[in-house]
Amino acid sequence: MSDRSARWSRATVYPDMWADPDDDPRDNEGPGPDGELATLRDYLTNYRMTLRMKCEGLDPEQLARRSVPPSTMSLLGLVRHLAEVERDWRNWIGDGDPLPKLYGERDADFDGAVAEQAEVDAAYADLAREQEATDAALAEHPDLGERLGKDGIAVRELLVHRIEEYARHCGHADLLRECVDGRVGQ
Repeated sequence: MSDRSARWSRATVYPDMWADPDDDPRDNEGPGPDGELATLRDYLTNYRMTLRMKCEGLDPEQLARRSVPPSTMSLLGLVRHLAEVERDWRNWIGDGDPLPKLYGERDADFDGAVAEQAEVDAAYADLAREQEATDAALAEHPDLGERLGKDGIAVRELLVHRIEEYARHCGHADLLRECVDGRVGQ
């Protein structure tokens, strides 16, 4: 007997996928969005949705379960980390004083990810609020070549970096979810 979870997927048509294509909320019928800005926003939306899908159906203990020592990474930690990162991106585009950290210094976003429903609810609320605030701040700058903030970061660069951050952490979420309950997929 092993304490390792058996691999599984909810998909039935394609058992190696997370969800069957007809049930995947990220897949759209028809052509993709027109234009670079719409395409970047679409990719960001889909990666955000992927992260939520990877956390779906888990209880607080499962969400807070650490990967492998000495790592402090967990699915709940990823949600908290991405809320922190969304907040920090507004520091990149603003000229004022930096916004304070949500969870504290260094790895507090991961270290404080404890198996309590209140922490889970707060993390999802933080993430939604910070995503909305960063989206709103960037919506004021539709020119992808515009340079913002003290360092003159281009809007395009910031959007691509946001996509990269979510994509990288969705890869982590794949592995974390498989460790929790064996679920795998796209």
